[in-house]
Amino acid sequence: MTAAEQSLVTGVPVLTADEAVEVARGAGARLAAGAAERDRRRVLPVEQVDELSASGLLAVTVPQEHGGAGLGAETLAEVVRLLAAGDPNVAQIPHSHFVYVNAMRDQGTPAQQAFFFGEVLAGRRFGNAQSETRSRHVRDHATTLRPIGPVGADGRPREWVLDGEKGYCTGALFAHWIPVLAHLGDDGPLHVAWVERTARGVTVVDDWDGLGQRTTASGTVRLDAVRVAADRLTPYHLTFDKPGTYGAFAQLLHAAIDAGIARAALADAAEFVTTRSRPYPDAGVERAAQDPLVVQAFGELELQVRAAEALLAEAGRAVDRANADLHEHSAGRASLAVAAARAATTAAAVDAGSRLFEVSGTRSALASLGLDRHWRNARTHTLHDPAAWKVHHLGRYAIDGTLPPRHGQV
Repeated sequence: MTAAEQSLVTGVPVLTADEAVEVARGAGARLAAGAAERDRRRVLPVEQVDELSASGLLAVTVPQEHGGAGLGAETLAEVVRLLAAGDPNVAQIPHSHFVYVNAMRDQGTPAQQAFFFGEVLAGRRFGNAQSETRSRHVRDHATTLRPIGPVGADGRPREWVLDGEKGYCTGALFAHWIPVLAHLGDDGPLHVAWVERTARGVTVVDDWDGLGQRTTASGTVRLDAVRVAADRLTPYHLTFDKPGTYGAFAQLLHAAIDAGIARAALADAAEFVTTRSRPYPDAGVERAAQDPLVVQAFGELELQVRAAEALLAEAGRAVDRANADLHEHSAGRASLAVAAARAATTAAAVDAGSRLFEVSGTRSALASLGLDRHWRNARTHTLHDPAAWKVHHLGRYAIDGTLPPRHGQV
């Protein structure tokens, strides 16, 4: 029996904040050892994701009243950053898991919370089936739940049937439960249908062929007459009816992934320059690491990455502050702090992944080394929600105090 299988029987450890960070640091180091090879051969990280489940890291946000640690956003952002510095593919896979733990906390009934938080504490994972590749935009959905069979004593359907196709379903292939975003009835309000990965009519297709984040298995979920009990539905449309941090929390984790990519690219560049790069003759030095232009470039990159990491930590604190005292302005300020972190980590990840070759020299471009994965991962992952819109919302706030809109992209 593997550690992950054992966790389904005995439950996972409940970690303190300090423990979670240390566990993530160790896990990140182990992930780094095989990241280049998994990327080169496109080996899906099944064992690595199972290890995360067994470690207790995927349960750290389960509320204390349900037996979890209830750790905050700042701690989780650091956990994700450390994992992403090892392998951002593995760090991205549970992104939606954490987001839907939040969704269950915010919109689930007490009975639903007891069941699904129990699932997480047993080591089970949530995936996602949200976006639709044929839609007009990211918040446009055609997938629909339709009533089937008899109604209950309250006059409401006891069961629904779900049909549709979703894309970019990161985490679904590794999940035990797939939260599916769908209309409740034709053009009805959006709900989350909590569907078992193994349910009849559910097909998860590993057809993701991105140039980066190659092993996230962010492919397609097809839903063919999937039956969903009424007690496996939670409202989604209410999420943004009042001030909240749902979107900011989700975006914070994206920023943490990009910050991890940036730090890993810089670390690999430093290792290469100190062990393999030859000095440029005009520098008049014995080692490439002594070249003043190389040192200057590293200083610039270190400054950029440190700034991004600092903005990430502050964004996590802003989300935690908003959750402690939630109102329109605290939620808005949290979203703005996360927007700043997203813009900064986007630039840091893409720049570090590119300038890695500038400072390391021609030898670093050998395909066998796989150093290009940092730029490919950064360029692919940072396409989640354009950074320019983050800057736009920051600009509007700076000019006249306009708070950002309430939706999941800020």
